[in-house]
Amino acid sequence: MAGDGRPGAAGFDPERLWLRPAEPRRGRRPSFTREAIVVAAVAVADAEGLEAVTMRRVAAEVGAGVMSLYSYAPDKETLLELMVDHVVGELTITDPPTGDWRADLKAMAHLQRAHMLRHPWLPAALSARRSPGPNTLAVLEHALAALRPTGLDGGAKLEVFAQLTAFVAGHVGYEIAQAGAASSPGRAEAEARYLAAVAAEGRHPELAEALASAGHHAPSPDDTFARFLNRLVDGLDSA
Repeated sequence: MAGDGRPGAAGFDPERLWLRPAEPRRGRRPSFTREAIVVAAVAVADAEGLEAVTMRRVAAEVGAGVMSLYSYAPDKETLLELMVDHVVGELTITDPPTGDWRADLKAMAHLQRAHMLRHPWLPAALSARRSPGPNTLAVLEHALAALRPTGLDGGAKLEVFAQLTAFVAGHVGYEIAQAGAASSPGRAEAEARYLAAVAAEGRHPELAEALASAGHHAPSPDDTFARFLNRLVDGLDSA
């Protein structure tokens, strides 16, 4: 958002967005609030995906003209910032850290995964650099407190939290893609036959051995996530 907040102006000003009241710049006060705009945008994204979220569509959802939205969200980039922080507010973490930082990080990761599965557009939205709003900062504060026993410096603790969130977002994005592929009739069976044929050719002995030892029963998504998460967190160096 440019300094004058013009609709569609390039750039983004986190200070203006998060530290100043969410009030229209001038003119008659609209019959809706920034909160209503964000709630409407999140509902559209939850139901139809991030691509369906446009300023025109959101304006229609709140019963307003497009131009009247720009005082609150001058462009889609700003709207996405608001949407991300709004849904992060659902991650209500009230219990203080236990002192077992690995257990606390794993608990937070499981909360993040459930949260992203409820909002399947969120992993893609997080792939772009986001400016942490008040709800995001509250979650970050909890993560930093949980990491205090590690003895890591501030920069390293921030990196750990970023790594954890990126892992969860990437894994959930993969889960969602796999679920979509699995909905195609016969897809899983066809893939199994293909890999069996490749393994039988003998040109990929490591793959053949891995497939043979993997078994025929795929673990549940919950078990897979927990196993990957354990490898990530338990392997973090706290030195």
